Parts: sequence; C-alpha cells; structure tokens
Amino acid sequence: MSDIKIWAHRGAGGWDKQYAPENTMPAFEKAVEMGADGIELDVQFSRDGEIVICHDETIDRTSDGEGAVRAYTLTEVKAFNFCSVHPEFGFVEIPTLQEFLDFMGKYDFQLNIELKTGVYDYPGLEAATAEMVRGYGLADRVLYSSFSIGSLRKLRAADRTAKIAILCSSDFVLPEDIRALDVSAIHPWEQIVTAERVKKWHDWGLTVNTWTVDNRDRMKQLIALGVDGIITDCPDTGRKAVELL
Repeated sequence: MSDIKIWAHRGAGGWDKQYAPENTMPAFEKAVEMGADGIELDVQFSRDGEIVICHDETIDRTSDGEGAVRAYTLTEVKAFNFCSVHPEFGFVEIPTLQEFLDFMGKYDFQLNIELKTGVYDYPGLEAATAEMVRGYGLADRVLYSSFSIGSLRKLRAADRTAKIAILCSSDFVLPEDIRALDVSAIHPWEQIVTAERVKKWHDWGLTVNTWTVDNRDRMKQLIALGVDGIITDCPDTGRKAVELL
C-alpha cells in the first residue's frame, strides 16, 4: 500500500464537482467520508478574538455577506450563510476552530492548520491556536503552516514541540529558516515541484506535501516526482490515484 497521504483542502470542497461549501462542517464531514488522510483548513480571528475557519480575509466570495472577517464578532459573522454556491445545503454557518476540533476528536485524522496572516496581522493568533489544540490533546496530530515566516516564528515561540510546514509558491525557502524553526514539512505549489527540488527538500529532512492538485493524471505525475502528500479539493480523486499505484 502506498504511503502517499491525501489532504482534503479546506475539507472536501470539490472543484469541478463542488461537493460541499469549502471550510465548513459539511466539507469536513465529506472529507472523512471520502477517506482523506488529513484535512487542511485556514484560521483567523473574528473581531472579538474567536478563532474562525475561513480562507479569504473577506467573506464576500463564500457567503451572502461582505466585508472582512475581522470586522465582525463571532455572533455577527455566524449570521451569514456560508453556502452561497450550494443552496442544497441550506444555511451553513462559518465554523470555529473549537467546533472543528470537537468534531475531529473522534477521528484518527491528521490536521493541517494554516495561519492566515499574510494580509492582516492577527496578534496572538498563533499562541491562541496552539493553546486550543493542546487543550484538546491533539498536538501530535496537527501540522501548522503559513506563507509567513514571521507567523511561524511566533508559533514556534508559543509551542516548542509543534510540527511546522512552510508554504511556498517559489523555490526561495532558506535552509537557515528550516533549521531555526525546526520545520517538519514544506508545502510547495504544484507548479514548482521538480524531482531535483523534491530530492533537495528530502535531503533537508522535510516531508513534501504539494498543493492544490485536483487532476488525477497530475497527481500521478507528482507522486512519480517523489512527493509525500497531495493537498486536493477532491480527496476521492486523490484516494483513487493512490490506490492505483
């Protein structure tokens, strides 16, 4: 059996198939149903400091509201329907990290929490997220990721044993950052993945999980290049690609 891991990107949101509203409880439930090995999600703060799950810094694309996530209290943002492209699901709230961890605690899943600090700085988000994860006893199952080295430094300061992944869309990751942060994994954009780079990253001691790959043939190409994991909107497609190896 292949050791390649399939990570459900924002849950099982789908791509051309549109399974469920991204980064919502229905999408996370669908990822479990489809046999993903892990779930990737994005966290940021509401105005009153609650950790909510949302990819975009605004709610315009994914809900019937508009404006920045951080402009709303938790009560206010939960009044919007995050099911704009899936009317069949009815009303779907934005989930909190606490609600997600309540749900995932009963499953033996790996979790990838992306810290959404690239546009807005959320003071204390890293420490609050790590503290909540530890409180649920799930620290050994969580991989924290970010494009922001500064955010990952804050996460490392908050939790000396946390597993950290660097997100990148170019090959400008510095080995000194890898060493200083004790990084466990690298998450490169699939377009920059080559066999030579995968070998280099493996030589650095990193697990390589590439994003975001929804085409089965492309998944097979990347697996042939040596990646360890596929981050995909379509975990069912990923599971089939791995099973055919």
